[in-house]
Amino acid sequence: MYSQKKKFTKTKNMKKSFIIIAAISCFFGSKSYAQEMVELKMHRVEFGFRFMPTVSNFQMTAYDGGVIAGQATFGYGVGAITAFNFTEHHGIQGEFIYNSLSQKYSDAELQRTLNVQYINIPLLYSLNTGKGDPINLNIVAGPQIGISLGSDITLASGEGADTLQAIVDVKKGDFGFAYGAGLSFSLNSMRTIRLDVGYRGVFGIMNISDDKVAPDANSYRAFDKASIRTNSVYAGITFCF
Repeated sequence: MYSQKKKFTKTKNMKKSFIIIAAISCFFGSKSYAQEMVELKMHRVEFGFRFMPTVSNFQMTAYDGGVIAGQATFGYGVGAITAFNFTEHHGIQGEFIYNSLSQKYSDAELQRTLNVQYINIPLLYSLNTGKGDPINLNIVAGPQIGISLGSDITLASGEGADTLQAIVDVKKGDFGFAYGAGLSFSLNSMRTIRLDVGYRGVFGIMNISDDKVAPDANSYRAFDKASIRTNSVYAGITFCF
């Protein structure tokens, strides 16, 4: 009888211990889940600004079919970014970037520079190691639409007179594929202000040359076809909400 009572007490104590352990596990599990949800809510929407030093490489073809050799030329980009995160690891981001791009090249024994200005609007899918982490690694890729703001060709200083003027006519729109990677560093304890640094590449798909402006006796078209490829580094500040 005593043995049965002892066994019953022991079983009862084990059940109590199990219930206590389960309650503690549920409490901390719920707390962890709740904390994750709070962090995700805090980092669901982002807005920021970026500066992007850019090296451009125009793929240009002359009207006789030959390739116009150019050299890598520095430009820059400035703009804003907004993002929406579905989870800590997946999201989309859109950007609005002003780019001033140039390409130095040789033509008719003269050194020329092609200058173009664009508003570029990439729409990117992002993969992240953790938006709520102190340091987040991200990879992005997606299409980019470009809107031309103007273009011109200038002669290098000291080249003398241009007897036959090179003219350029760029289409109003451009389309390409953007990709890149970066790191975000938290600047405050809430991890809502971040320093962003990274790399961005753009592969132009469209031919940007247009034939609307007809050359005259004193001018000629600078190229028949051209597409833009750029490589940029960026730095900026992002605010998370």
